[in-house]
Amino acid sequence: MQTDKDLFDLIKETYPINPREEFVLDTADKLRKSARQINRRSRLKQFTFASASIALCTLALSWFFLYDGKDTLNNTFSTPQNEHSASTAAIKNQDPLVYIYHSHNQESFMSETSTNHSDDLFHEERNISLVGERLSQALKNYGIHSIHDSTDIKAELEEKRLSYSDAYKVSRVPLENALSHNKKLKMVLDIHRDSLKRNQSTISIDGKDYPRIAFIVSKSSAKSEVNFKFAQLLHEYTEERYPNLSRGVFTKDTPTQNSYNQDLFGNSVLLEVGGKENTLEEEYRTVDVLSEVISEILADWNEQEKG
Repeated sequence: MQTDKDLFDLIKETYPINPREEFVLDTADKLRKSARQINRRSRLKQFTFASASIALCTLALSWFFLYDGKDTLNNTFSTPQNEHSASTAAIKNQDPLVYIYHSHNQESFMSETSTNHSDDLFHEERNISLVGERLSQALKNYGIHSIHDSTDIKAELEEKRLSYSDAYKVSRVPLENALSHNKKLKMVLDIHRDSLKRNQSTISIDGKDYPRIAFIVSKSSAKSEVNFKFAQLLHEYTEERYPNLSRGVFTKDTPTQNSYNQDLFGNSVLLEVGGKENTLEEEYRTVDVLSEVISEILADWNEQEKG
């Protein structure tokens, strides 16, 4: 691009030919005008480019903040999360099929408490209720909606000054409420942990430790036969897929036998998952397996109903 200095240098170089002064002045003026026009065109191009850039930025910001551009971007880059949310919402809209609760909700483990005495193995937070919550979440992976009751039974017993043997009376109330409002429930599971030592409560599968499951049925209930068949079904499905993970089905029959609330609903069972020396991580492994077993039983029941 020519500058005024370049033009003057050019003018000076023409002097040796001794042009007329008028011609020199006229030529210099024309050259200056030409240089200014070139400069204006260059600045106009620069301004146009800058203006276009600003306009594009303004449009982009307007789209982002005023016309749901943010939502579009979120939808574009968050598809897996949104799909998961949609899946979770779909499950919540289904009728619950499984009711999970804990009559002895604060039963805990040696790894979670500061004592080794079975009678003192309780914890307000790190307890068997976390195992029930894990089962509820695992069932979601199979598209199964469940109810996990998190009532703090032990706290209610203490508040009402009731004995520990009254735990089933307290847990009965939310169970009755759930049954009255959820007519499509298929099974009721009261999950506990046993007091067995580790060598009795644990099995190794593919190099990992799994707490074994015992299925308990009270014979004091009018529904004991139905419940026994259900417990036997859980045992058989578990054994078929994970041999020796189940400890078997046990019936309780004494003159003063507690019904374990199994009189309220057929397909009710009490589960002892592992023992006091197991860990929560191990417990989670076993209920993950249990969720698989439950999903297969429900699928088979569904096929039978269709047939």
